[in-house]
Amino acid sequence: MRVLRADVAVIGGGLGGIAAALAALGRGKRVILSEEHAWLGGQLTSQAVPPDEHIWVEQFGVTARYRALREGIRAHYRSFYPLTDAARRDPRLNPGLGRVSRLCHEPRVAVAVIAQQLAPHLSSGRLTILQPYLPTSAAVAEHLVSSVILRHAEDGTEVQVEAPFILDATETGELLPLTGTDFVLGAESRAETGEPSAPEDADPGNVQSISWCFVFDHIEGADFTIERPAAYDYWREYAPAFWGDRLLSFTAPQPRTLEPESRTFHVNPPYGTSAGEDPRQDPGDLDLWEFRRIIARQNFQPGAYESDIVVANWPMLDYLDGSIIDDQDAETHRAAAKELSRSYLYWLQTEAPRPDGGTGWPGLRPRGDQTGTTDGFAQAPYIRESRRIRAITTVVEQDISVSHRGHAGPATFDDSVGIGMYRIDLHPSTGGDNYIDVECAPFEIPLGALVPVATRNLLPAAKNIGTTHITNGAYRLHPVEWNIGEAAGELASFCIDESTLPRHVLSDQELRQRFQNRLVESGIELHWPEILGY
Repeated sequence: MRVLRADVAVIGGGLGGIAAALAALGRGKRVILSEEHAWLGGQLTSQAVPPDEHIWVEQFGVTARYRALREGIRAHYRSFYPLTDAARRDPRLNPGLGRVSRLCHEPRVAVAVIAQQLAPHLSSGRLTILQPYLPTSAAVAEHLVSSVILRHAEDGTEVQVEAPFILDATETGELLPLTGTDFVLGAESRAETGEPSAPEDADPGNVQSISWCFVFDHIEGADFTIERPAAYDYWREYAPAFWGDRLLSFTAPQPRTLEPESRTFHVNPPYGTSAGEDPRQDPGDLDLWEFRRIIARQNFQPGAYESDIVVANWPMLDYLDGSIIDDQDAETHRAAAKELSRSYLYWLQTEAPRPDGGTGWPGLRPRGDQTGTTDGFAQAPYIRESRRIRAITTVVEQDISVSHRGHAGPATFDDSVGIGMYRIDLHPSTGGDNYIDVECAPFEIPLGALVPVATRNLLPAAKNIGTTHITNGAYRLHPVEWNIGEAAGELASFCIDESTLPRHVLSDQELRQRFQNRLVESGIELHWPEILGY
């Protein structure tokens, strides 16, 4: 078996994994980075989801490296795309004018920018990327992980990776069971966490739904109707008790009131002034076309695009029939989630009610060129929840809930390694729960949430830190996952330089302060600024 050695091994090439690798490389470390899919970037690329970000993202509240990723995406459009003069001059260019984010863009552009960021490290030989590889086993003794075995996803060949520090940046915390690291899965009980929104009984199988996203545009007069999905009749009649209609409809629960709410679907609508409005007053999610649009014709020279381009990541794609983590039917559930999304696309093309009284838009064209697939569907499902380490510090709802704390000022931790902001936003779950939506304060990421209770040299670098089922709903989004990964990469590098372990950095105040100073020097914000309006 081939054996590869490095200072830091990052298993999983999503946003947290990329950030972790860049942080360690920036400290002069040799890094091995593995990823199971064809594209690096996780939820931003192989899962095809534009970034979910807080409203202050253009001013503050993200790391310098994450900001460089965002500005790199804008620079890519300015350098290579036929933008209008007005769009090219716009310092806050939003290519899709989507409502979900100030920066709605094509997944493959993020792939290109990530490749640019990693290129000099590949050239120097300090970075080794293994794709497509999945972790299958690990060697552990005395709570120290000495190596991880990775298997090629296509030909089955294996490679052994050895490093003083192993970072789990997989989408579902795959290294945790492989290394014997204590972890939590699914919903904790209210008795365990004291959280007002937690259920009475713990349920490891109760996780947020996954969604298999797809990308499409619309060509008037054309017919791109896909083959009728084999399970279409099942999904056509599928109607969760709390939904208010069938899943294949334009109806879904309103996350905050839980009342059924009708959405619209206006194909290639005229452009208004709604993009960029404050989502606290209008989240912009009522029109499915505009919400996650990633190319808006208005931003480009006349004739450059026949149609806008849109990502489908909507409540109707939420798969509720089972979990893909530690479930004996995991692969069946993965396939069924994609079949649900295929069924929704087919319904849109054939049966969906149009504003003009007709049915269906056969001109909806799946854009496989946008997803790196043949069918226009993402390479992987959008995964909202992971296994989570049992950490020295576990962030609970009481730490960040506005109603529990009695104010909306930032939630602070003395050992902060970064910041984030999002509502506690849990999608309907495999346990039958409706949305759980809790107003959340701007929050910090405690170092203690990155330190496992026992395993000494494994660090979480994605959605697998010490949160609960509830607080994961706030800590799971793009910029927070990036910050977690970046902090983990910095922590591993600091421990190598200081010949110490993460738990000692946490417990030794002088060490911790030096580490936090290093984070600030690298462009990681540890605390929210003092402003009015939180």
